[in-house]
This record gives sequence, C-alpha cells and structure tokens, in this order.
Amino acid sequence: MTKVLITGFDPFGGATINPAFEAVKLLPETIQDAEIIKIEIPTVFKKDGEVLEAAIKEHQPDIVLCVGQAGGRSGVTIEKVAINLMEARIPDNDGQQPLNQPIHEDGKNAYFATIPVKAMVNSVKAQNIPSSVSYTAGTFVCNDIMYRLLYLAEKEYPAMRGGFIHVPYLPEQVTELPEGTPSMSADLISQALAAAIEAAISNTQDENIAMGTIM
Repeated sequence: MTKVLITGFDPFGGATINPAFEAVKLLPETIQDAEIIKIEIPTVFKKDGEVLEAAIKEHQPDIVLCVGQAGGRSGVTIEKVAINLMEARIPDNDGQQPLNQPIHEDGKNAYFATIPVKAMVNSVKAQNIPSSVSYTAGTFVCNDIMYRLLYLAEKEYPAMRGGFIHVPYLPEQVTELPEGTPSMSADLISQALAAAIEAAISNTQDENIAMGTIM
C-alpha cells in the first residue's frame, strides 16, 4: 500500500490555532487506497526536521507533503522550490531568530519539489478551490522544513517524493485583521489537500503546461 505522510505545523507567532494542522486532521485515513499518516510538527528551525525525519524512518512513506500557513494568500499554493536560507522576521516557537544562515552547509542552494505541482494545482482547482504554483516558500520555518525534507530525500530516500503546500488563514483568524484579508475554512482547505494528494498519487510525472509568473 502506498503511504503518504502529511504534516502540519503547530500555532506560532502568538496565534492559538494553525490552519495547516487543523486541515490535516480532517483528512480521511485513506485516499485512493493510500494510507494517510498525519503528524503535527513544531514551528522551530531544525527541530521541525528532526521530528519529520523520525516520522519518515518510522513509516517509510512514498510521498511526504508538509503543510503550512501563508497568511495573506487567498488560495492553496503548491510550492515549487525551497532555498538554503534561514532568515526569520520573527522568532520561532523556541525563540530562535536566525539571520542569513544556511540550513545545511553541504546542501544545494535550492531544491525543487519532487511532487507534480502543476497536476496538484489543477486537481485542487477542479474542486472549485483557488490554487496556484508558488515559487517562494519564504525564509521562515515553512521553507526550512521543505528544504530539510528534500535534502533528506536526496541523501537517504531517493525514491521518496516530497513537497510543501501553503494554505490561507482560517476565517476566525482574520476577524481582527484588516478588511479584505483572505481566509478559507478548515473543511475547504482539507478538501483541497485531499485533491492535491490524489494528484500526487496518480501522477509520477508533472503536467507540461505553463504556470509560471511574470513578476
């Protein structure tokens, strides 16, 4: 049986909830006959990767998808690239605030996701949920875990495919934010994640269509 490990971060930055793990928790136990393994990981540089690596060693998944919050984005965005940089605008949950530091001294400048990002975007959009490819995962812990995942896959698990998905705020998170701040319900985010997982399972090669950006 195919195994899909999907992770969501705990709350950070003073928040009491994180849409990533709230949506992950709502996923079914199986999707397209694949076992779905759900874990919460800390919003902490390096420790996030240690928790992820332990879960990979335990479960030996075929696909790993990490999920994080991108407050301000209006859709579910499938990340294409992770960069070898820790540059934190705010402290993580352990109070660390690294600036201009590499994630792995011996790592590449960047790694591309090995999941079919375009096929996943189209699968989410087929559910009438806004989605797009993103070409920046930021420089906080979301990028950190994506980079550590792809570094680990290259070094130790070459058959394992992996990537990262950013999701919007939940409605309850934007009640005190400026008018027009986008949000999406946990149920809808979870539906999007399920559609993305289906595409990741079904497509070993990505769709050859244009989804680039001009800016």
